[in-house]
Amino acid sequence: MSSLIEAVRAGRTAEVVGLLDGMTDTERRSAFPELKALRKELRPVRWDAGARRAYPALRVAGAACQTGAAAVAGWIAAADMRSSGASPAVLVDLLGDRDPQWLADVAHRLAERPASARVPYDLMAALVRLAGCPAPTTDAYVRGWVRHIGCTWQRGDTVFERLRRDPHLRELVAALFVTDDIGGPLEWGAADGPDSWPRALARLTLEGALDRGATVDACVARLLRGGTAADHRVFLRVLTSLALTPEERRERTADWLALASDAVSVVASHAQSVLGDLALEGGLAPRRLADMCGAVLFRTEKKLVRAQLVLLGKVLTRDPSAADVLLPAAAQAFAHEDADVQERALKLVERHLRKTRSSEARAELAAAAAQLAPALRARAVGTLGAAPSDPSAERYEEVLPPVPEPERLAAPPRSAAEAAEEVGALLASDGGVAAFERALDGLVRLAHDDRDGLLEALVPVIARQWWSGTPSGSGRAYGAEEHFARAYEGAFGARGGLEMILATLAGRLPTVTLHRAVQHGTTPPDCVHAPLSRAFDARLWEVAYRVRTEPLPFLLSTPTWSTGLLEPDELVTRLESYRRLGARTSAADFAQALLRVRRTDRAAASAAARRALALGTAEGTRLARWLTAEGEELPIGRRRTSHGRVLVEFGELRELREDFPAAFKPLGTPVSVFRERWYCHHWSHEIRRHWLAVLPERRELVAARMLRDMSGPAAENTRGAAAVLPPLAESGGTAGDATHLCVAYGLGARHPEDRLAAVDALLVLAARGQLDAAALGADLGQLGRSGTVKPLRLAESLRTAASTGANATIWEMLRHALPVLLADLAAEGRAGPVRGLGDLLAVAAECAERSGARGELPHLARTADRRGSSRLAVQARRLRSALAAEAAA
Repeated sequence: MSSLIEAVRAGRTAEVVGLLDGMTDTERRSAFPELKALRKELRPVRWDAGARRAYPALRVAGAACQTGAAAVAGWIAAADMRSSGASPAVLVDLLGDRDPQWLADVAHRLAERPASARVPYDLMAALVRLAGCPAPTTDAYVRGWVRHIGCTWQRGDTVFERLRRDPHLRELVAALFVTDDIGGPLEWGAADGPDSWPRALARLTLEGALDRGATVDACVARLLRGGTAADHRVFLRVLTSLALTPEERRERTADWLALASDAVSVVASHAQSVLGDLALEGGLAPRRLADMCGAVLFRTEKKLVRAQLVLLGKVLTRDPSAADVLLPAAAQAFAHEDADVQERALKLVERHLRKTRSSEARAELAAAAAQLAPALRARAVGTLGAAPSDPSAERYEEVLPPVPEPERLAAPPRSAAEAAEEVGALLASDGGVAAFERALDGLVRLAHDDRDGLLEALVPVIARQWWSGTPSGSGRAYGAEEHFARAYEGAFGARGGLEMILATLAGRLPTVTLHRAVQHGTTPPDCVHAPLSRAFDARLWEVAYRVRTEPLPFLLSTPTWSTGLLEPDELVTRLESYRRLGARTSAADFAQALLRVRRTDRAAASAAARRALALGTAEGTRLARWLTAEGEELPIGRRRTSHGRVLVEFGELRELREDFPAAFKPLGTPVSVFRERWYCHHWSHEIRRHWLAVLPERRELVAARMLRDMSGPAAENTRGAAAVLPPLAESGGTAGDATHLCVAYGLGARHPEDRLAAVDALLVLAARGQLDAAALGADLGQLGRSGTVKPLRLAESLRTAASTGANATIWEMLRHALPVLLADLAAEGRAGPVRGLGDLLAVAAECAERSGARGELPHLARTADRRGSSRLAVQARRLRSALAAEAAA
């Protein structure tokens, strides 16, 4: 036995196989306890050179020395064995002489493991082949099979040829259609060529190797089920490659209707074309086509909506008797948010109105016209007999969302188990300012009151961290101490900060490292974010140091509200508790408390200042002076242009440079566009909302330091930065140039989720009375002129905002943005209109019609006088007509 263990330790796999071949089953079973003990010894240091050398042989030996199928499968697929590098062929050679039923059991148990276990497909397939059992159809097995079939470059054949030779083709293909997120692997290599999976599956179906009806049904069912974009592309290609017959298409009419209504755009477009062919061939009853309109006409994809209206026109031309059913269906588009769609639908109804025979249908059309935009409704009065609008009933009222109220933080976790649960959840996913501050305060309190109990509860959380097996001073190339102490790592983020506290509690950070960071601070790059980052991190370093040396009873700086604001009377109460307990404050924690305390409520601040002064402590006196001081106005900044982006600079803010710890003084340094680097390691989006909570009443200063980041979604097509815009709008302090420019860039972002966040911020500012619509509009015009903000993206954002009822607000913005863009268009020598400008004019026209705006817009007349029926010219005329209409009585 000692020779086997020695060979395993040395990593001599060939020798281990030879020794195992010469052993009886009894001898193998008796060797297993030593192998199990060796595994336990190696697991904590499995990345060391000796462990990596031993693991391949250990995996082989452990599998061979067990008799239970479940035990063998568990050993092979264990997490610490995944990267062992043991050859599947060696395992098959050692296990291949066992009973076929046992082999089948092992193969199916391995296949039931998640794909993340990375069990080699070659091992599972070889066991299936030896056992002669049906192939597993689990997620892991099917994914391994797909990769195996797709590796045609290794053998020089094709996907089609490899599939045709596979003995388990039918059951595995059937499983393929129900495997989630399989589209990406199927597209790897050749997405749509002759050697692609879709072409191969279609060809096998046409040859009869796969049942045609089952394949078609599986494709349709998979498209109905939904999934990733790659899934839709792949299975739609399979379906289209099968070239369905008219009968096959008619049999699945209900499926096409469901897909046209709810599927993603590319699938819905295909279903719509199939239904269109059926309708024109007489295979789709008018009533069913009308039902289809009820869903398709309200989809957001304009291409689908236009195609549906075109289809209705063709069917009505072919079958005039269907007008009584189809025209009311088309009139549903009168309620569409896009006035262009409304106009198309109105034209369709007007063109075929004479074909109606039913008075009920005409009455329904006239009633539906009430949903049209004002200008179109006035037209429908004459053509459809719609009732004219009542001026008194049509008086416009702006609708803005309710002003969001900040949430009061709940009490910090009181038990160690609760704290461990919350910290574990935060490390898995950022929970925002409130959750982080509660968890941090809870850790500090419990480290002071019940350190042993807290450590015991945190054991599972700490064990999941990569540094948990790296003791301080272990000599590892890169461990916990090095990670947290590297000088340039000045941006932990919330999760990184919690990790540092945990590492301190677990003894992974020496006191000397923590003391050095507290005394000298971190040295982040000389970037525009560095002052915010240093202030945020300084508190975490000092809290960690105090947890190790002199635990704090609780934090002074824990905010009262989710925005980061701290009520002054609450801070005074905490200082009273510190005095009673004889606790020494943390300089960074107290400084953060000062920056968070509410000073805008002068009455509350004065009352709290009197209480603070009565404490007779240095902190009480400092707080009283801070609360009664007139907050210094942010020095007037200036705008600078860099690479087409408009940025903002500010001068020094002296009140943040005096009587604060060294790590906090940079907050008052000037904001410079060209002296400070903009590209650095502060790439995490979640940290920005915590920066807002560092200065909850200095929104404009934080916005200026984040402005270059906020321009990224528009100028560089980056994703996610605009998520901080709603918290920015909900924060306190002046909403000036920097804040408005942040929102402007977000409105022109590349990705829809960023634009939606900017719309939320826009509406919050408007609801709070802090939006300067004219200034924001002028910014948007300038950014659109430079090409940084694309008019088409801006039009989508503003249409979304206007649809909530903020038509007057959006018109006020466009009233200042459009003249800048139209002036360029009117200039001599202009090559052509800016893409999306017509859409922007359409939004402006709709807002003007709904809000009753009147007056002239510079440069609009010249655009409206253009010849032709381009969207730009048509919408310019529409806007001119709306602005020139007589005011309602």
